Amino acid sequence: MNLVRFDPWSFADLVQRDFNRLPGRRLGRTDLETPVSDWAPAVDIVEEKDRFILRADVPGVAREDIDVSMEDGILTISGERHTEKHEDAEGVKRFERVSGKFYRRFTLPETADAEGIAARNANGILEVSIPKQPEVQPRRITVEAA
Repeated sequence: MNLVRFDPWSFADLVQRDFNRLPGRRLGRTDLETPVSDWAPAVDIVEEKDRFILRADVPGVAREDIDVSMEDGILTISGERHTEKHEDAEGVKRFERVSGKFYRRFTLPETADAEGIAARNANGILEVSIPKQPEVQPRRITVEAA
């Protein structure tokens, strides 16, 4: 016997998400310029001595369908996984892989060097390397006689 957890709000959440996918519709939102995500990739963030590394799981997303940008201290990762075409849907038993657009934003610390950010996509993992700025060393200033 399998136990199934009952969540009365899950159905309402599904209905609202489907309604939000309609063109021009966003419940509780007035700004239609904000991108909508169909799914969100899992992300790991690691801090090393000289850089931050952000790794996002994006299997099945082509390199040209991923956009990484940085503006005003916010790193944005967005893209799209396209739906596979199934010619013969008769034998299909289940569709579980999510397709559609994704959109993630991360606030970078002041120590991040925005000019040196680099990204690469290999084996379904997007890796964004964010170097740290060199630490500013205190400088002793000599006082001269007038």
